[in-house]
Amino acid sequence: MSLSDLMYQYVLRPALFRLYRGDAEGAHERTLALLAMVARRRMLLHLMRRLYADQPPSLARTLFGVRFPNPVGLAAGMDKDGVALPAWDALGFGFVEIGTVTHQAQPGNPRPRLFRLIKDEAIINRMGFNNHGADALALRLKQVGTLSIPLGISIGKSKQTPLEHAIEDYVASFTTLFPYASYVAVNVSSPNTPGLRSLQDRAQLDALLATLTDENRQLAAREASQPRPILVKIAPDLSESALGEVLDVCTTHAISGVIATNTTLSREGLSEQDASLRGETGGLSGRPLAAKALAVVRFIARETGGALPIIGVGGIACGEDALRMLEAGASLVQVYTGLVYQGPGLPRQIKQTLARRV
Repeated sequence: MSLSDLMYQYVLRPALFRLYRGDAEGAHERTLALLAMVARRRMLLHLMRRLYADQPPSLARTLFGVRFPNPVGLAAGMDKDGVALPAWDALGFGFVEIGTVTHQAQPGNPRPRLFRLIKDEAIINRMGFNNHGADALALRLKQVGTLSIPLGISIGKSKQTPLEHAIEDYVASFTTLFPYASYVAVNVSSPNTPGLRSLQDRAQLDALLATLTDENRQLAAREASQPRPILVKIAPDLSESALGEVLDVCTTHAISGVIATNTTLSREGLSEQDASLRGETGGLSGRPLAAKALAVVRFIARETGGALPIIGVGGIACGEDALRMLEAGASLVQVYTGLVYQGPGLPRQIKQTLARRV
């Protein structure tokens, strides 16, 4: 473990957790503001790159026409509005996914809505897609310009949009953000927007993906560019039969890949120390999700014969976790909660482990 990793584990993280005891979202906002400040200062970005941003050539890969310098990405939810993009690049990620963004700006659910389960290295959140909206994100991305790593954009349904108008809502975000995305993730699996997970049902998902893929072709033709890869982010709580139906729909519409998985409604695997938080509603992420996410990735890889690219996410907190996810059938991995607990050195640690095994 490097000196910077030790500083985070034994000095910075404990101080941050004490300062924002009972206010996990406050700690998140402070950290994101700090990274946004770093992103505006060239010297600090250079220093961060020197510390973290090694890119072992052996880890590069190309999926759905996009070249990833390494397979370790930042999951959606960490930087919803893309305020710190150059900093994530400088931390050595192979790609970054921002959002989930909605067509309409929205505040999300009432606070408190983010809870740390420290003993389990887990988080419960019921954020509710709080973001500044697709138009504001498009303006920010236009100002940021091109990154050196792929940029995924996760889109979801605005809370105030009725389910019967969900397709138009997704299409509006897709159209607005099309020029800036290396790929678009269609989030139909968050447990924190009422009714959203029903969009994973066969008929509704079929209609949504049919419309989005058609819009994708039209936008590409109009702008004389390539269609954007479309990925579907799925819940870990689906039965195998329901998951099989999702995969059938994805295959029918030539979807580029799946992101497995979102957070879980299950509280299985939580220790007694964090039992007081079991009653908090929302999605659980972190170490307790690892086995469930791995099982979903294995199922998808088996059912599709490895033909459908998978981004594996859920419970990845070290290099060995990432390696297990790749061995289960994922082509790329993402981290979120692990980054909170392990610190900014986590992408580098994962890459070092993977590079030794390649």
